[in-house]
Amino acid sequence: MQIVGYDPVDPALLLSDDGVRRQSLAPGTDLDFALADRHCAGVLDGETHLACDAESAPYCQDHTYTWVCARCTGDCLKDEMDCYDDHAIYLAAFAPATFKVGVTKEYRLETRLREQGADRAVHLRTVENGRIAREIEAGIAESMSDRVRVPTKAEGLHRSVDDAAWADLLDGFDYEAEFSFDYGLDLTDRPVAETIATGTVRGTQGRLLVLDNAGTTYAVDLRQLVGYDVREGGTDRDLQSSLGAFG
Repeated sequence: MQIVGYDPVDPALLLSDDGVRRQSLAPGTDLDFALADRHCAGVLDGETHLACDAESAPYCQDHTYTWVCARCTGDCLKDEMDCYDDHAIYLAAFAPATFKVGVTKEYRLETRLREQGADRAVHLRTVENGRIAREIEAGIAESMSDRVRVPTKAEGLHRSVDDAAWADLLDGFDYEAEFSFDYGLDLTDRPVAETIATGTVRGTQGRLLVLDNAGTTYAVDLRQLVGYDVREGGTDRDLQSSLGAFG
């Protein structure tokens, strides 16, 4: 059985074992998987999984897809521009004070924010296509990041957004709507970063899975699980514990 993907919005691991099944990551779910070898996760096509034994993980070169739109700054990198849907430009906040600009198709705005694990966000405006949106994003990105690394997000899981810093940022922008998200993690201390699939799910925030295991709370990057062969029975590795585990 192999972990071949994940769903950050309706949180679940995607497991391949004579077909593809979802392993819920709803709060309170007990996970009991031990990680074995890791190799390319292959390709998912609906409920069909095409396996790959290449050593590169989570995907080998043949199964790595590069989304050229992510690198677009208004000059289309495709042979022919095809992003004619309405696109929203947004600002997102990650606790305590990391901010980014981004764009997405307007109908996916809230979904995209949840995929990224944003704590707060504002919808700046909607434009008629992706080219215009990327051009505006590139301009804003000259003074603000357009990406936030997962470890940075993990560092703020137990924090709240700095209200003053967020207000100062928004003071320079007009916007159409505000968003605030509560992922229900109820953390008082920073979780320990680890790659495991054993423990009781506390919740997820974007692609970060928060697990309680033997008195310690862990933050797991779901992408780092993709490609692992797993067996039921829980991890037998020695894990780093938080100080609270010895209290």
